[in-house]
Amino acid sequence: MVQNYKQTTGASSPTNTEELLTPAHEENVRFIHYTWQRVMREMQTCQGNENNNQGPQKYVERTPNPALNSFTPVDLNDVKRKNTQDPKKSL
Repeated sequence: MVQNYKQTTGASSPTNTEELLTPAHEENVRFIHYTWQRVMREMQTCQGNENNNQGPQKYVERTPNPALNSFTPVDLNDVKRKNTQDPKKSL
């Protein structure tokens, strides 16, 4: 899933989000999406074989950073939904 955000810098900013997307941008998004899907499939395929050093490897820190103990992942879909429901933020 790709989140598209636009920056507003003044009156000359485009009003339509689609105007910000160039063909090169769309190609990059497709490449990242399909590559990530392939990595996820390969990880699921290799998941049962712990001794397999081929394919993607999941990174795990050996000594976790204590500053990240209280880290909570953000659900971008939830943030976007809240922002579009708030009339002050959806302008």
